[in-house]
Amino acid sequence: MIEKESVFNLILMQLGCDEFSIPPNPKKYSDIVWYKETKKCSESEFNSALSEYEANKYQRDRAVAYDPIPEQLDQIYHDIDGWKAKIKSVKDKYPKPT
Repeated sequence: MIEKESVFNLILMQLGCDEFSIPPNPKKYSDIVWYKETKKCSESEFNSALSEYEANKYQRDRAVAYDPIPEQLDQIYHDIDGWKAKIKSVKDKYPKPT
């Protein structure tokens, strides 16, 4: 599992923010320490990106649970129904939010 500090860092880097520090176990945007106001991202941008990241957790869970692509291709060739069953079990375990 990725620590919240790493998630905050990832989001800020994707938004193009620069020159900041994140304390251990951050809870919210106001926990971020900015070194230059000109490189600061807005709280709404950050919260929107964080919400999107959290909403896509099922995708990250599925990616870890699926077999590697070469193995999946072999499964498709030898037993396509077995492959479909494996894919379905992962999708059932980590459903897409509605």
